[in-house]
Amino acid sequence: MSRRAGLWIAFVLVHLFVGVSGFVLPNMPMGDVYLVYEPWVRDALERGTIVGVDSEWIYPQLALIPMVLALGAEWIAGYTVAWALLVTAADALAFGLLVGRGRSAGRTLAAAFWLAFILLLGPAGMYRLDGVTVPLALAGCLWLIGRPLLASLLLSAATWMKVWPAALLAAAVIAVRRRLVISGGAVIVTALTVIAVAVAGGGAHVLGFVAGQTGRGLQLEAPVTSWFLWQVVAGIDGAFVYYDSEILTFQVTGAGVDAVIAVMTPLLGLAVAAIAVLGAVKAWRGASFAALFPPLAFSLVLALIVFNKVGSPQFLTWIIAPVAIGLVLDRRRWRWAAVGALAAALLTQLVYPLLYDRLILADPLAAGVLTLRNMLLVGLLAWAVARLARVPRGTRHPLALPRS
Repeated sequence: MSRRAGLWIAFVLVHLFVGVSGFVLPNMPMGDVYLVYEPWVRDALERGTIVGVDSEWIYPQLALIPMVLALGAEWIAGYTVAWALLVTAADALAFGLLVGRGRSAGRTLAAAFWLAFILLLGPAGMYRLDGVTVPLALAGCLWLIGRPLLASLLLSAATWMKVWPAALLAAAVIAVRRRLVISGGAVIVTALTVIAVAVAGGGAHVLGFVAGQTGRGLQLEAPVTSWFLWQVVAGIDGAFVYYDSEILTFQVTGAGVDAVIAVMTPLLGLAVAAIAVLGAVKAWRGASFAALFPPLAFSLVLALIVFNKVGSPQFLTWIIAPVAIGLVLDRRRWRWAAVGALAAALLTQLVYPLLYDRLILADPLAAGVLTLRNMLLVGLLAWAVARLARVPRGTRHPLALPRS
């Protein structure tokens, strides 16, 4: 059996296993699909009430596209299965692009890493909107040098579904020499999206997803929440876990929580800006794409996770693309980052869905697992920033991605 055939067999088995596990694991890991996505789509198609157009929405407007596409395949076995098939199909296209003919050791390792990550993270990575944006983002990263306009269009479309690929787009603008092309693709997608939303009558809500995020409290799994979670575990007065019925998630409160909520969004912006400036300095000093883009993209994505007030399990999927590109370009230096990412994925699945019913009750074991995961994410961010800081000027790494 060829290496390429083995990877494709593993692809099918991993997606089948993870897809089925969404139906058998506790705490409804596929619940967002049929409890949230499907009602949004049916309201849009059957009642004419479109989220993001007729009302504020937590997601950018293009997020509705994959939700509608899944509805078109619900005749197979219902909407939830249709969603899993849609994510699998998107993954297959990006996986085929990554693997190619199976001749590159770096690409093979990156493909194996992606499959292992999907397996270790579990159904939360498949049954969320992020499951669609990850293959778009990975394909965009792979095309940044050879097809920069197409890459920018893909990354921009993914950003208008879920904001996180903007970190990859920013890294590309800094690290890719054809910056005008990258920026032009982003402008095209953004302009078309804004015009379409405005024509549909939703101009007032086009940026509603920004306000929806800044006004949130501290979600249970977010790294910054660990301090308050352990107060709940210790039984300190005023600290408790509660369910926010508006945004459908568990949050934590305690003494001083309002000040932390107020400072987190500016702190996130400062962290992202500082990393971007460091990357820009490296680019100005002549660092190549191959040396600069992976650590810069990894640092930006991890900053979005570590300094976020929200810590949903699917956020871990964001690190797939930068780690995979790092393995493609320099597998020796990125292998330990990949191991750390896989460990974080496993700990995340232990937290949700496996231990989540205990976590919301502030069980010490569940809180300990979550805290370990969050510490690992902070460690990965420190590694990525240190790696970025060590990028030398005028490196002689190859400009293009290795061929398959």
